[in-house]
Amino acid sequence: MQKWPGRPYPLGATFDGTGTNFAIFSAVAERVELCLFDEDMVEERVNLTEVDAHVWHAHLPGVQPRQRYGYRVHGPFEPHHGHRCDPSKLLLDPYAKAIEGQVTSDPSLYSYEIGNPEARNTADNVDATMLSVVVNPYFDWGHDHPPRHEYHDSIIYETHVKGMTMLHPEVPEESRGTYAGMAHPAVIQHLTDLGVTAVELMPVHQFVNDTHLQDKGLSNYWGYNTIGFFAPHNAYSGTGERGEQVQEFKAMVKALHAANIEVILDVVYNHTAEGNHMGPTLSFRGLDNASYYRLVDEDKRHYFDTTGTGNSLLMRSPAVLQLIMDSLRYWVTEMHVDGFRFDLASTLARQFHEVDRLSAFFDIVHQDPVISQVKLIAEPWDLGDGGYQVGGFPPLWTEWNGKYRDTVRDFWRGEPGTLDQFASRFSGSSDLYEHSGRRPVASINFVTAHDGFTLRDLVSYNEKHNEANGEGNQDGESHNRSWNCGTEGETTDKAINALRARQQRNFLTTLVLSQGVPMISHGDEMGRTQGGNNNGYCQDNEITWIDWDLDDRQQALLEFSRRLIQLHRDHPIFHRRRFFAGAPEHGGESEIGEIEWFTPSGEHMAETDWNTWYARSVMIFLNGKAIPEPDERGREIVDDSMLIIFNGDADPIDYTLPDATYAEAWKPVLDTAAPRMRVRPRPASSTLTVEARSIQLLKAIESEG
Repeated sequence: MQKWPGRPYPLGATFDGTGTNFAIFSAVAERVELCLFDEDMVEERVNLTEVDAHVWHAHLPGVQPRQRYGYRVHGPFEPHHGHRCDPSKLLLDPYAKAIEGQVTSDPSLYSYEIGNPEARNTADNVDATMLSVVVNPYFDWGHDHPPRHEYHDSIIYETHVKGMTMLHPEVPEESRGTYAGMAHPAVIQHLTDLGVTAVELMPVHQFVNDTHLQDKGLSNYWGYNTIGFFAPHNAYSGTGERGEQVQEFKAMVKALHAANIEVILDVVYNHTAEGNHMGPTLSFRGLDNASYYRLVDEDKRHYFDTTGTGNSLLMRSPAVLQLIMDSLRYWVTEMHVDGFRFDLASTLARQFHEVDRLSAFFDIVHQDPVISQVKLIAEPWDLGDGGYQVGGFPPLWTEWNGKYRDTVRDFWRGEPGTLDQFASRFSGSSDLYEHSGRRPVASINFVTAHDGFTLRDLVSYNEKHNEANGEGNQDGESHNRSWNCGTEGETTDKAINALRARQQRNFLTTLVLSQGVPMISHGDEMGRTQGGNNNGYCQDNEITWIDWDLDDRQQALLEFSRRLIQLHRDHPIFHRRRFFAGAPEHGGESEIGEIEWFTPSGEHMAETDWNTWYARSVMIFLNGKAIPEPDERGREIVDDSMLIIFNGDADPIDYTLPDATYAEAWKPVLDTAAPRMRVRPRPASSTLTVEARSIQLLKAIESEG
């Protein structure tokens, strides 16, 4: 085969129209072989003899898209020194743009003998592993452009490519569970009717289906087990695995953008699928183990793990930092995505041991002209010491606000002494974010996510029910802050079902009307259940897929959700760009009068009211004439003033509405206890009965004089 020297950059396999440049990093390799595979899996090996700054490279003029390839790296196999090169293992290109196949449960994947870890295993893994694929980078994007919704106008919808589409009756069977299914007009219509501005896709980087799950008849459904940081997961492709998945993914993004919906990717740069020292050799481990992974200083056979998966990437390694940044830029510039949610993001801040907000990773993200301009969302914790960092990330970053989730759950299940915390979370969590110069949009508010109960299960189960996972119900979170409303699981009791429906409306209303950016977990808008399973990571089946066959109660919840999100979008008072001026523990109330908090009797909240352990009811005035910032065009923002009444008590409560200095009268807009409520105006200072465990929203009616 003809071979030219090629170039050391860009890394990966780059097709230029006539041939392909191959470039791969290894600082420890002594020899690198590029392995090409024909249709019959006959392997041809090409020695890479050009090396620049530890990058091995060559240009092969005849190699076209769809070519399958891998690498064999010759070098030290010295686990005590952190080196695990093994030429008997075909390795994936870390920069592969597409990957074919999936690993199987086979001993050849491991560099040691099963049952005897000290003995070398030199069996060839070629029939048990995955293959990298050369892709055609050309795609007709047409007039595609990112929607670029401002954070304060955003409604994020966390979803799963397969779970969203697998049971959708209008999606053709061959497209279900795929990127094409996600782009189907019926799915996009659901999203636009709901009013969301962005989908946050659970992992779509190529991930490994864990062999221990395969052995149990299960599979990795969530996808937090990445092996290819540039490749769309091939199992979500309905058209093929030889690069077709790249084209299909791009077509999905283009379709969502045409509907004015952004695409945010849930990305897992904190670890890889190779696991701990007993894991398989698939890519990074065999290329340059010590450059890619954080090893234990005292014994470099072992991996320093803050992710709970067996390994952590070495965040002070130039090779790792380049990999992550090249990957992020690729997904923005070539795949046109609009942002990222970083799984276990505290690990990315561990340049050495501690979580450091000034780490090299943050520095290069902030300085990058591409990545600094897209949405950056942190899951602000990991499993290591000091890993819980809610509120601890620097400017540019937003965060999943775990404290919001916990507080709102506690409030609606009747936990005492939560009112002051509830006020802070509802008003934007300035206590967490203002000190770093950030604004309310730094808080990604959520009540449920993929990890844990669905919203319906949150109000239907006190305990997790994960028996189907095959781990004796020992997996998953045990402290869910849930309440089953009187009985565990499904019931025919009409009163309990009515209360559960109301509680779901309460959670959604609280979420959507709070300051910050609301995130809804897919299916919660229409009562999706997992039967009490709060850890569906291995359930690629009807347990986790959305069931689109809705009963009357589910259809009513969907209609309520659509109306609620429209309220949010129509009224900037619910998504301000700046914090309220007052103290967070008093809900931002100050003499400016942007927001005021009242007791049910109509009196301003006093210090004793905030600290009363049994207080579960409050009335909030939002002043539509006191929004402190102009809009994007410099125009003054004026909105209707609103009154939000929260009754978290088990009994109905009479509320005295504010006097005429706030409004002449109040028009009911929403009532979680009566979705088909009457809209007769209520005069100032009148008494309004609010049902137990419910919310009412009223709009000020101004005097014509």
